Amino acid sequence: MELTPSGRSFAEADILRQKEIFAEHLVRRVPLAAHIRRVLDERPGNRAPEERFLRELEDFLSEDEAQRVLRVVIEWGRNAEIFAYDESAGVLSLENPIEEGQ
Repeated sequence: MELTPSGRSFAEADILRQKEIFAEHLVRRVPLAAHIRRVLDERPGNRAPEERFLRELEDFLSEDEAQRVLRVVIEWGRNAEIFAYDESAGVLSLENPIEEGQ
């Protein structure tokens, strides 16, 4: 088994650079993550209710599957620090995320 150049860079990087690499790939390769980030970038206050994204997903998935998919993408996005999530309020935001391409 052989690592791709991106995989090798990730494996050799420190934790901050790993987050940056993960963030770059997440936004490029996961359309829902890119969509959430784009919506947050465009909205005044850079905030959006999770319910908005659930309704969009439910056009294509069952309610349970939509919730599961959104939870996974929220966790990935938080890990990559491309957006924040206030679970008690059910709101995604750009509070304290790293900038894309940093």
